[in-house]
Formats: sequence, C-alpha cells, structure tokens
Amino acid sequence: MSRSHPHSNVRQLEETKAAARTLKLGLEPLDVRGLDDLQRAFDAMTRSNPEALLIVADPLIGTYRAQLVDFAARRRLPAVDPFKESVEIGGLMAYAVDLVDLNRRTATYVDKILRGAKPGDLPIEQPTKFELLVNMKTAQALGLKLSPSVLLQADLLIK
Repeated sequence: MSRSHPHSNVRQLEETKAAARTLKLGLEPLDVRGLDDLQRAFDAMTRSNPEALLIVADPLIGTYRAQLVDFAARRRLPAVDPFKESVEIGGLMAYAVDLVDLNRRTATYVDKILRGAKPGDLPIEQPTKFELLVNMKTAQALGLKLSPSVLLQADLLIK
C-alpha cells in the first residue's frame, strides 16, 4: 500500500517492485491519499485476496494504523509495516526506524545549528538504525510458524 506523490516514497516503491520481481512475487501497489482511498484499497484487497500486506513508510498511512491492523486481522493477512506502534496494537511485524537513535541524531543537528551552523550547509541524512519487531500472539493467531532466523534477528518479540 503506498501513497502517490512526487516526493513520497517513490524510491521505496520502486525498490520494492524490483525486489518482488527478483523473488518472483506478485505486487499490487494501492494508492492511498485519504480515508476514501483507504476504503477503496480495502475493497480492492478483498476482491484480489492477497497472501500478505506490505505497508510502506508514510506519515498519512501511519494515521490509519489501527484500521490497517484491524483489516489485516479480519482478513487473516500477514502484514509488515514500518511502525513499531502497529506491532504493539496487534500487527504482525514491523521493520521500523529506531526513533531513539533518530532523535539522538536530530539533537546533534540542533546543537550544531545553535552553535552557528547554517541548516542549509548540513548534510541530509537518512535513518541508519532500524528495529525488527514481531508480535508472536498475532503470528500464532494467523497460524504462522516464523523461522528461527527471523526470531533471532528480532529486536523485540511481543508475547
């Protein structure tokens, strides 16, 4: 599920499409820009009956976290998204930015600016630290047996 916007996750969607081709997986991107689009996406997924749901990072999609987790649970869809909070409320998995690390790095930028650095002179950085979170209760409810390697790599297992 993605949001089409000239500056919004175009690269992430293209890389996801490339990975799907490499793995020989079907991918049906769904455009969501608001609540009406979300319902249309739910209707489309109900018709196409996908095997899983991948939610891309987008602040708008994050506002629909509860609806997405509920839809995935009702349809018995394994879902992976970029929000730790989704796993905490019943989502299956998240590969999320480590917000503590991100906030620490943001603080160093603020410090540099307060010491006189011009914001335009500072390099743009991408997050570098991520967390893998798994909700074991949801995996069990979906009848999924997760591989030991996934469980060993997880930063947080919710039991």
